[in-house]
Amino acid sequence: MTPHPSLTVTDEVAQALRDSRPVVALESTIISHGMPYPQNVAMAVEVEAIIREEGAVPATIAILDGRPRIGLGSDDLELLATSDAVSKVSVRDIPTVVAAGGHGATTVAATMRLAALAGIRVFVTGGLGGVHRGAERTFDVSADLTELSLTDVAVVSAGVKSILDIGLTLETLETLSVPVLAYGTDDFPAFFSRQSGHRAPARADAPEQVAAVMAAKWDLGIAGGLAVVNPIPEADEIPAGEMDATIEQALADLDRLGIHGKDATPYLLGRIVELTGGTSLVANIALVKNNARLGARIAKAYAAG
Repeated sequence: MTPHPSLTVTDEVAQALRDSRPVVALESTIISHGMPYPQNVAMAVEVEAIIREEGAVPATIAILDGRPRIGLGSDDLELLATSDAVSKVSVRDIPTVVAAGGHGATTVAATMRLAALAGIRVFVTGGLGGVHRGAERTFDVSADLTELSLTDVAVVSAGVKSILDIGLTLETLETLSVPVLAYGTDDFPAFFSRQSGHRAPARADAPEQVAAVMAAKWDLGIAGGLAVVNPIPEADEIPAGEMDATIEQALADLDRLGIHGKDATPYLLGRIVELTGGTSLVANIALVKNNARLGARIAKAYAAG
């Protein structure tokens, strides 16, 4: 498909799309609101390099000066990583930021929507949003889940963030008819940890298997995306038992400070970095790189048809 005319697409990405070569979308919230500087810029550059090494074209997505951008340059990444003027943008926020001519770092949901408008079918992130703990009181459920039910993009992640209620998130994905494929495992991964204690709904052991599910779903006219969950490498994981106390402390601090909504996840991830002495940041970077390799291979398999 031809990218939507409201998008600004780099020459590299536009040519790859015209040639039906593999392109992998990347979000920008992880740069602006997910990691400290300068690790965020280094991570973004390394992830793009990994995708190129695997034979695909990276397309980091953001809104700059009110224009949705598909593919960014080094100055753009630096702006996202350092500017206080960059908003966290989900799908509901896109019109407001575009109309105001502002800067926006896109969440999983917003990146999916803009990637689909560009004709990109594979998107790599760190962790999915989901149902927050205590959602029966707060109704705090990420728009990522709704977007997965609507938008035809395969999302490669290390599972939902371990600060969330993983069981309820899986139940919600089932209700929304979103296929969940665990890569190389029967257990649903928990971001920092390889296992969550929840069985994955389905398993895939090769990029070609994932690509076949993508093709089968969309060829049948079944709208919406797929969640491909890829465990963090064993050498980099923080076992769930070690993370539980840290997460509980971070959640207690969140509650005490009255932080909620779209500010909750950035606060929690930052607090967990503090509480773990930086160990969680190292794990976060490792899992994003691991996802980038898999995402590029899936994009290649899907492009090969």
